[in-house]
Parts: sequence; C-alpha cells; structure tokens
Amino acid sequence: MRRNTALHKIAFVADYIPRKCGIATFTADLQHAVAGQYPSVECFVCAVSEPDRSYDYPPEVRFEIEEEEPDSYRRAADFLNFSNADVVCLQHEYGIFGGRAGGYVLRLLRDLRIPVVTTLHTILREPDPDQHRVLRDIVALSARVVTMTEKGRCFLRDIYGVPDDKIDLIPHGIPDMPFVDPNFYKDQFGVEGKHVLLTFGLLSPNKGIEYVLRALPQIVEVFPETVYIVLGATHPNLVREQGETYRLSLERLARDLGIEKHVIFYNRFVDIDELKEFLGAADIYITPYLNPAQITSGTLSYAFGCGKAVISTPYWHAEELLAEGRGVLVPFADSEAIAREVIGLLQDPTRRHAMRKRAYMLGREMVWSHVAHMYVESFEKARRSRWDSGHRPLVIKTLEQKPRELPTLRLDHLRRLTDSTGLLQHATYALPNYAEGYCSDDNARALLLTINLEGIGHEIREAQRLGVIYAAFLNNAFDRKTGRFRNFMGYDRQWLEETGSDDCQGRVIWALGACVGRSRDNGLRMWAAGLLERALTTILDTTSPRGWAFALVGIHEYFRQLSGDRLVNQVRETLTQRLIALYDNTASKDWPWFEPVVSYDNAKLPHALILSGRWGDNPRAFDIGLRTLRWLAELQTAEAGHFRPIGSNGFYPRGGECARFDQQPIEAYSMLSACLEAYRSTNDEYWLQKARAALDWFLGRNDLGMELVDYRTGGCRDGLHVDRVNQNQGAESTLAFLLSLTEMKLQENLLGDLLPMDKDLPEWQPSGPSGR
Repeated sequence: MRRNTALHKIAFVADYIPRKCGIATFTADLQHAVAGQYPSVECFVCAVSEPDRSYDYPPEVRFEIEEEEPDSYRRAADFLNFSNADVVCLQHEYGIFGGRAGGYVLRLLRDLRIPVVTTLHTILREPDPDQHRVLRDIVALSARVVTMTEKGRCFLRDIYGVPDDKIDLIPHGIPDMPFVDPNFYKDQFGVEGKHVLLTFGLLSPNKGIEYVLRALPQIVEVFPETVYIVLGATHPNLVREQGETYRLSLERLARDLGIEKHVIFYNRFVDIDELKEFLGAADIYITPYLNPAQITSGTLSYAFGCGKAVISTPYWHAEELLAEGRGVLVPFADSEAIAREVIGLLQDPTRRHAMRKRAYMLGREMVWSHVAHMYVESFEKARRSRWDSGHRPLVIKTLEQKPRELPTLRLDHLRRLTDSTGLLQHATYALPNYAEGYCSDDNARALLLTINLEGIGHEIREAQRLGVIYAAFLNNAFDRKTGRFRNFMGYDRQWLEETGSDDCQGRVIWALGACVGRSRDNGLRMWAAGLLERALTTILDTTSPRGWAFALVGIHEYFRQLSGDRLVNQVRETLTQRLIALYDNTASKDWPWFEPVVSYDNAKLPHALILSGRWGDNPRAFDIGLRTLRWLAELQTAEAGHFRPIGSNGFYPRGGECARFDQQPIEAYSMLSACLEAYRSTNDEYWLQKARAALDWFLGRNDLGMELVDYRTGGCRDGLHVDRVNQNQGAESTLAFLLSLTEMKLQENLLGDLLPMDKDLPEWQPSGPSGR
C-alpha cells in the first residue's frame, strides 16, 4: 500500500547495479521499493565504483564515487549537500569503501550537512582497532543506524556503545512471491520429477559448497532423482586473484564423487526475475557457510521469505531466522549432518511443507514493499532529528582546516623512460638517454612506486603493468649463485658488471619487502618472498650502512604480512645492532651521526632505526633514530625555514663546511619518508611539518625559488645547481618526486581516516518536528 511522506528527495550511497555484488543488488532493490511505494519522492544514487572499472549505470545514478580516491568522497559530500536531499541512506560494508577498514567513507560523512541513515551489513563481534573506530565514527555521524537482526542490535549496544533508541531493526528485504508448489517451476529447468536442492550467491571458498557435494552420494542413494543446483558467478575479487580455480575444483570434486549427473553449476549473476524462478523450483535451500560471524545473509533471507525449507550451518543470521522450527541447523563442515537432514526432510513432506509455511508467513514482513515503509519511517525520524545547535550549517573551512592539496600525480614521464626491458637511468632534458642503459637501483625504486600507486588507488592496472616490467628486470638481475643483484645494464641488454653495489642489494631487498607486504598481486607477492629469502642473508656480508638501512626498511615492509619469520627477524636484529655500533663509535655531543661525513640518502639511516626500534622492541634504536633525524632535519633547514638538502658537491665532513649545492631530489625524498615515519611513531606535528617542507622543495620552496617538477608529465629535474636547475629529468629524480608524492598521499589518506570527530559536530539527537 502506497503512503504519503513529507520527504521530497532521498539519496542512496553504496555499490549499485550493474556492479555484481550483494550490496549493489540490495541498494537497487531498496531504492526501487522506496520509489515504487512513494512515487512523489525523488530518489537518486551515488554509486561507489571500483578502480579502473566503468559501469553503464542506470539513470538514477547521479554521482560516481571512486572507491580508492579519497578526494572523491569529499566531492560526493559537496554534491549531496547541494542536492537539497532530505536524507542520505548509506549502506555500510567494510569491503566497499576505500582506506583502512573502509575509512574513506568518514570523509564523506564528516562533510555532510544532511541527516544520514546507515544500514550496517556487517557488525563484527571482535573488530580490530581500525574496524571498531570506523564503525564507531560512522554511527556517531549518522542520525540513525539500521541492523537486520536482533543479534546485530545487541552487538551495537554492547560492543560499540550505541543507544537503543538510535537503532532501527529492519529485516533484509525480499521479493514478493506466491506460495506455490515447486513442481510448477521445475519444467523450466528440465528437472521435473526431481528433488531440487539449491544454493545461490557469489561463489567463494567460505560458502562451504564442497560439504554439500560430499553429502550428495548418501542423498542420491536414498533419492536417486535428486539434483543440486549451485547458482551464481564466482566472486569478482576471487576471479581477479585466482580465476575460476575454486569453481573448477568443485567440478572436479563432483566428478571424483561420481555425482556429475546430480549437480548443475550456473555460472551467472542472475537478475531478480530469474532468481525467483530458481527459488520457485527448489524443494530445499542450503546455506553451508563456514564462518559463524555473519550477521546478515541476503541469500538466506530471500530463500526463507519465499517459503523454502532451509538447511543451514549455524552462522548468526541463520541461528536467529531459523529458530523455533522455521528451518534446520547443522554443524559447520559436516557433510554427514547435511545428508541426514536432507534425507529426513525429503522423507517427511508434511514436516517440510509445515516448515515452508511458517517461513513464508513470517516472510510477509520482509517483502520489499513493507521494508520500504520501515525505511521511510527511519528516514522521517532522522529528518526530525537536528544538531544540538539547531542545525548543522554548511561550513566553509579555512586553509588551516582544509586537507592539504597535493600536486596532480602524472606518470607520463615514467612511462616515457620505461620500455619492455625496464626503466632507463637517465634523460637528456625530457628525452630518454639510451646510451646510459638501465640499473637495478632505479628499477627497485620504480617497483616500490607501483606498490604505492596501488595503495592510493591511482591507475592500478597501469601500475601493475609497469610493476611486472620492473620486477622482471630485478629477477633477471639476480645472480642465483652469489645471491647478489647486478646493477648496471647497457641498452644492448648486456650486464656491465658481475656484482652490484651494497646499496643496490639493500634497495632491491627494500622493494621486494614492499611487494610482499603491500602488493595486491598474489603472484608478485610470492615471487618477491622467494627472491627475498635467497637474497636477504647476503646483506650481512656487505659494509654499506645505507644498504643495511634499505634492507631494514624492506624487512619492516615484509613483516606486514610475515612477521613470524625468525630468520628475517635475526637479520633485522643484526643490522640494527650494526647501525647502533656505528653511532656509538662516531657520535659525539656536537656530532650525533653515524659517520664522519653526512653524505647522500642520509635520512634512511635514522629512518631504519626508528622502524627497528618501534616494531623490533628496541627502545635504544628508536631513541637514536629520532635524535639523529632531528639533528639532520635542523641541519637541512635554511634560515628562511625551507628545506635545504646537503649538497653533493662536497657533502658535509665533520669539522668542515656543509656543501650547499648541488642539491639532489633523492635527499628530499629520503627526508620526507623518514619524517613521515617519525610522525606515525610519535604523533608529533613537528615531523609532519618537516615532511611537507621536503615536498615543497620540489615545488619551488627552495634556495633558488625554482620548481623542479614538470607538471605536464610528472617528471622531475635532476637537482639545484648554485645558479640554475639541472634540466635533465632522469629516473632517480623523477622517482624521488613520485615516491615523495605517493607517500604523502598515503599519509594524507591515513590522516583523513584517523581524524577525530569534530568537537563542534555532535552526534545527531532527536528533537521535535522541524520544517523543510
């Protein structure tokens, strides 16, 4: 029954069809249901799109949010604020928004001046700190929150401290289907006269399909005319990482069990009309999921509400929905129990049909038309809410309050320097200089850059394409007999040396560690882990402190994924003690440094000790790292306050003059990266300011007041001479800038996710009715 509402415009924010995921389908169904029940209300959608994917969205989609682009969430907030919408309906699931634990969505919510009703599709009983913080802040920034189960309400209250009067319990919507005999639909699928078991949804290993397959031999022994339909495409994320390996393994299992005549795989993402027909034909619906921590299952809701007899493992939603004889629960990963219960229901049609009827009657409260009214009631409550101050004004922020805008990231020059072999070392102006060939140093830096590009969601497919080239170069550079990397290669693809430098060895280990710790490409991670294992111990035979430092940074990256590796931890401890010994042997009160000269890539030495100290439980290393970095930061700060790197034309010998020129981009990057780590380790704003000063050096805040960046291409000039900028745009300089920019973007993204709640923006509180 259609109803009236004072609402005029509703915005929905989530994944949306034709994207193939449950949240997209849910949002589309909810939007269509609300629009259908309230034709006077304008409904529109802000859809979240995956990186490097484009969708042919329907006309109700008015704005696209780029999942991994933080600024896109702020632009979406601006769009919504000016849209004159009465309320925003947000669907939350950790996996659909970018950032740590999906934290980018907080950028949108903090800037919205419209009441938000958030549906929580996942509520974790044991969230990690990031997941807990993100959900807590989402709730605080929402006028109301919706959960689909009573257990979800309890979790919100007991774990996240959400007051009961802020929570609306609204079931998962389902299509409205008549209660009919399954035989009515079976001829459409050629399964007339058979008992039909059904599982549907996106296919992935946590769905437990293999346990139903293993139950089938027992079932068909009693009921030979039984067919099991597995309906649904393989999950897109699984396809990207593994292709159809999981589905093929299920098909092989069915053949091995001799039940291929009893199993049908429909590898498709079906629309709602097709789904109704499949559901209609099913005698028993099975959800054999393996993880109990599932607060909501749309597929279970659909099957149950449409009057199916359901057999399920006891995940949270199933326990609640199938209680009191509304379905059958079996233990996790128990094929014997599945077989027993299927046979029992098929042998007792009276019990099966009674179960169906109980489910169908309760399901009348779950049909989309009814759920739409419940959501609009929640929207109206949110609309009647207001801020303590009476309203939430559209605030125009000062420069101090706004996030710092960073230069546009361009990869044109990087691509220009890259061919099928690898990254060329040098350029004459912006022209690649073939005569100078390639080096592993630069290809390692470039591989590291591609990992950063993945992390900020920038041109991910292009980053992965380039990353394969740089990884292949390093793979070729590795001498498996010595465990060392060669460095220099001529343009004719001939190596110019048998063994690279100690610094080269450390740099490649750094890049390999980053691949293991942060790459999205599972194959690249496995390659990097294997190569790092072969190469790592050779760093102990080197004598370069910078090589040790590069390796220590790489070990930290490696430990993001494999922190239990005892051999790698031993190498970390050895290298850390070597750097501490260098400091102890050289440092004095007026010279707190590791060597009698401050030379090149200097900040990597304290950077490595800060990491080893913080994460390797070594307070002395941490203290030395911070102390030496602060000394270096002050040393490299000009009287006017800008960053002034130590010049390569003489460096800074103890007791001598500090060279002012030639200033190299690699020094700015080294300082920026180390200062960002110091900031993350101490939360001291001093370090963030120093990192920004190092980035500003590229942009013209330097001794000559001249920009080194070529904004047209993303290239970077090779340094500052005493009277001019070196106009050549080589690989090291370009990578120094691009690495600086991507690391700053990663940090800015992290800052945006971790911002505390604005003190002047309290939680939504209910009040009396207010006009539009």
